[in-house]
Amino acid sequence: MRLVIYLREKSGRLKEIENVKVVARLRNFLSDEGDLTEDGIRILIDSLLSFREVTNHHSLDDVKCVATATIRQAKNQQQILERVYNDTKFTIQILSEYEEAYFGYLAVVNTTPFQSGITIDIGGGSTEVTYFHDRKLINYHSFPFGALSLKKQFISGEIPTQPELITLRNFIKNQMDQLEWVKDKCLPIIGIGGSARNLVQIHQEYVAYPIAGVHQYLMSRVDVFEMNQYLQSLSFTELQKVEGLSKDRADIIIPAVEVFRQLMSIVGADHFALSRKGLRDGVFFEELTKEFGISVFPNVIEESFYELATDYNVNLNHVFHVTNSAVMITELLNKAGVFSTTKEDKLFLKRGAFVYNLGSYIDSESSSQHTFYLLANRTIDGLFHKDRMIVALIASYTSKSGFKRYVTPYSQWFSREELQTYRILGAILKFAYSLNATKRNIIKSIDLHTNKEGLTFTVTCHHDWKPEQYQAEKQKKHLEKLLKRSITIIFS
Repeated sequence: MRLVIYLREKSGRLKEIENVKVVARLRNFLSDEGDLTEDGIRILIDSLLSFREVTNHHSLDDVKCVATATIRQAKNQQQILERVYNDTKFTIQILSEYEEAYFGYLAVVNTTPFQSGITIDIGGGSTEVTYFHDRKLINYHSFPFGALSLKKQFISGEIPTQPELITLRNFIKNQMDQLEWVKDKCLPIIGIGGSARNLVQIHQEYVAYPIAGVHQYLMSRVDVFEMNQYLQSLSFTELQKVEGLSKDRADIIIPAVEVFRQLMSIVGADHFALSRKGLRDGVFFEELTKEFGISVFPNVIEESFYELATDYNVNLNHVFHVTNSAVMITELLNKAGVFSTTKEDKLFLKRGAFVYNLGSYIDSESSSQHTFYLLANRTIDGLFHKDRMIVALIASYTSKSGFKRYVTPYSQWFSREELQTYRILGAILKFAYSLNATKRNIIKSIDLHTNKEGLTFTVTCHHDWKPEQYQAEKQKKHLEKLLKRSITIIFS
């Protein structure tokens, strides 16, 4: 059970200010007759009373309380709802199987780059699977088993024996085979919830992952299979000490990872990704967007970059003009055969331009370091970790030595050619910013002439250009070194 309190920042971004967890495992208190026992009801009410203390402290009067499989499946459901309300004044909304699946899907499409995929959310007593295409929900299914019920049904001790493991695998495979609409889809699997998060955290510790954050983290099929084998090779005592694994999940992580592995095999998925945003975020998105009549955001990454701009007081008018200049310079160099870029490179340039010098919000003297750190370590919805690193490298570019210092821990992620491209894009951006040094947006056009002597940029301006000329002359050396050409700038 979890209580999460969000603060809506000035950008509209939701920031968690409290996240309180209680390991209730209510599933274990369902009797053979299907009732939640008195002990289970007491744990539920005591946990909610504890949450009530926190919500009262924060003076919250609008608290949404939702329940999933265990309460949904309990035969004494009405009695539970009445006792909870009488003792805590919380009104529980019991989510249907569809709602539980839908809210997970909604969180994924509103916070990740995936246009199509398969989501999976393993709870204690149910597992929700959805298939979405072009960001629209196509199919969903709720299995009446979760990590806790699988453990209870198939594993007698703390960890499975080999025969128990075989029986568990066969059961999961037979269940998954029911889903004709996932077979051979060859789409990424997006995991939601604590078991998926723990799998990713274990893998990050295992490979000594160099940056912060689990949201949108990618694992290959081989990675998932390797982690599965690794976890099954450990004793329960060893499992409890595994870095990245919550101690309270040590006994249920193996059945959960088996479910992920089986689903990946049936789908033919090459990647498993984590969405840290799940059911509760989906519930929240639905509430937030009611007034707009649309629950799926038009463009996840644009939303994220505008949030960054608002949070760090980015001058969007300035950004717009600098981006135009940077794109113009890149296209001129492409046309002249001096530098070659792909469509994706230009997109990284535009995103880097949007957040260039972001770190000056903290300290103008060490702006580059702060820019790199903020972008490399802040979750940006809609941007994979590697792409986030590319934007950070371009937006923080100051010099060859600075670039090398930032990229060293992640250099194995990129080829030498890729790194050279990002350095040049960073230098182009730095040069473009110098052409709008006074933020007066005076650039009318930029032309390029090439000859044996080097490159000549003719910059036509609306107004006096002396401050821009001074900065451009100062910054052009970075581009000269990278392009191995002398640069002359003519202002008119």
